[in-house]
Amino acid sequence: MRKIVQFVVQRINPRIPKGDKRFYSSSAPKNSPPDDTPALRRIWKLMFGKYLLVTNTVSSGGLMMLGDVVAQELEKRRHGTALTQPGYDWYRIGCMTLVGISQGPLHHYLYKWMDRILPGASVSTVFKKIGIDQFVISPIFIVTYLYSAGLLEGSSVRECTDEIKDKYWTIYTADWLVWPPTQFINFYFINPKYRVLYINAITMLYNVFLCYIKHNEDLRINLVGSDDVKKD
Repeated sequence: MRKIVQFVVQRINPRIPKGDKRFYSSSAPKNSPPDDTPALRRIWKLMFGKYLLVTNTVSSGGLMMLGDVVAQELEKRRHGTALTQPGYDWYRIGCMTLVGISQGPLHHYLYKWMDRILPGASVSTVFKKIGIDQFVISPIFIVTYLYSAGLLEGSSVRECTDEIKDKYWTIYTADWLVWPPTQFINFYFINPKYRVLYINAITMLYNVFLCYIKHNEDLRINLVGSDDVKKD
């Protein structure tokens, strides 16, 4: 390969001597610009160290926004309106982004509290953390999510409460299917400083489901209809 490079260089500029290492050496010149890896490493450490709260908050909002975009796309394809309505409901996307931003600090401090009262990564400790996550954090998240999203979109407190009655158990059941195995991997295998990255990746996919359930009126109609049938 080096001989080919030498041949090409000589053809381009025959004045360059064959042994000139400036042009034939495979190593970079000594006066090449410094590698920017240390700077990136410093930024990474700041993001997941000193400014972890900001990172969690911004990433939570961004992933909720992306999740709602995907959910809207799925809704349009489901109803066959992907071509007739190519745009997105940006007001709704903005509301969901604000919901995600509000959830970021909540998760940040809850997980810090959990690590403080249950340090370590033994199997028993991991299962205790999963229990707290499912029985304490998950219900808080679902209720605050549906209330904040509903109020931002103009619903009344009563309407938000009715929506929680209709959709809470659907979301909570899905939580049990998704988060216990996810959190076992998180608490047992993942280095603490990379947990946010891991959880955010899973959260992005889960947010698609949340946004879909939140804005799926057919689900609410079906649930109300089934209750009426039971009463009859």
